[in-house]
Amino acid sequence: QVQLVESGGGLVQPGGSLRLSCAASGSSFSIYDMSWYRQAPGKEREWVATISSGGTTTYSTSVKGRFTISRDNAKRTVYLQIDTLRPEDTAVYYCHRPAGNYAGQGTQVTVSS
Repeated sequence: QVQLVESGGGLVQPGGSLRLSCAASGSSFSIYDMSWYRQAPGKEREWVATISSGGTTTYSTSVKGRFTISRDNAKRTVYLQIDTLRPEDTAVYYCHRPAGNYAGQGTQVTVSS
């Protein structure tokens, strides 16, 4: 059974930064693509970014240039660096492994002055 545990969310002022982490249990972390999604209040879950097993990154147009996804296979962890935060980035951010459709419990990011 794979468990994904997100951390790093919080309350931040507009223009600030956060780094979210997602720690994965289980073996063979390095062979899987990993993604981040987010869900804002009253909205559908939205794909944010994906990093392939080989390190190739893709981003939604709404976050490209401000968000950076990365991974540390030795630590079985995927990260989401979020810069220049905006109020519309307020959401619960989820880590997701497409293979097997595993997701974490989410971490809340709130952007407010």
